[in-house]
Amino acid sequence: MTPKRIGFIGFDGVVAIDLAGPAEAFALAEIRQEGHDPKRCYEIVIIGLSNKPFLAASGLSFTPHATVRNAPSLDTIVVPGGAGLRKPQIGRAVAAFVKTRANKTRRIVSICTGIYGLAATGLLANRTVTTHWRYAQDVACRFPELQVNSNAIFVKDGSFYTSAGATAGIDLSLSLIEEDFGPRVAMSVARDLVVYLKRSGGQEQYSEPLQFQTESISRLSELATWMLGHLHEDLSVETLAAKACLCPRHFSRRFKVDFGTTPADFVERLRLDEARRRLSEGDNSVENVGTSVGFKSADAFRRAFERRLGINPSDYRHRFRPLTEQHRKHAARQLIAA
Repeated sequence: MTPKRIGFIGFDGVVAIDLAGPAEAFALAEIRQEGHDPKRCYEIVIIGLSNKPFLAASGLSFTPHATVRNAPSLDTIVVPGGAGLRKPQIGRAVAAFVKTRANKTRRIVSICTGIYGLAATGLLANRTVTTHWRYAQDVACRFPELQVNSNAIFVKDGSFYTSAGATAGIDLSLSLIEEDFGPRVAMSVARDLVVYLKRSGGQEQYSEPLQFQTESISRLSELATWMLGHLHEDLSVETLAAKACLCPRHFSRRFKVDFGTTPADFVERLRLDEARRRLSEGDNSVENVGTSVGFKSADAFRRAFERRLGINPSDYRHRFRPLTEQHRKHAARQLIAA
């Protein structure tokens, strides 16, 4: 079997994990048959803009195997993210290489903010993509021809694959390995890396607590701060409008202009953000957490949590709550048994 060649484009300012994480996943993929030596599934090629070592944002140094001028034929091109990519000279060089190779390459991948280099080629026009939630709005503004899904871990549209931030590149790599060599190989890599083969839910479950979507200083921004301390109370449109000294109809219109969403949607997001924090920090029951942040019932809380985050509250707490010593010992026994 001839290994499939994966080319990672490197540049000064790259995010090291965007390059190294997926590269490690591909490097671990092997076909194992009894009585035979393992066969590598992939060959990793780091492609520099020149033949000089390049520095990641963290200070790590990478030495390229080839350059954009002499790179070999590739099965897959991966564009990692990084602030360096948003420098015009670097961005243009990366986009030019990808565009030149696109027709000869089976698939093209961007990791996190690597979308800036890939989108600049024009090859993603009218396609659905994703990127790190923090940059999704900026990408949508800079490239209005893209359909940006800000909550997806990764997205496939034709021969183009885009992923969210950092470790989402590993999620996408596992999916590509499964696509090429089946679930058994992908599962083996996931076990070696001690990660999920397929994560539940989207980016919202990993993002920082909700950031207010307005920079204006107004009574509505002050109201949003007040809401954080009163999540368990009645936060209906009527109540909030009275607090802002506006009629409900005018309040709803004004709120949507300032915050980009409806009052009900904003309140639900605030409550779920606080619920996530409480689920990950304490031993309160799911029911108690839900009612403590203002949901009328445990069932309403579960439905809203799953609809918004793609995972149920119990699984979220199990995944994100810090391990006790007893849990650590149990997890260690499970890992040894596996």
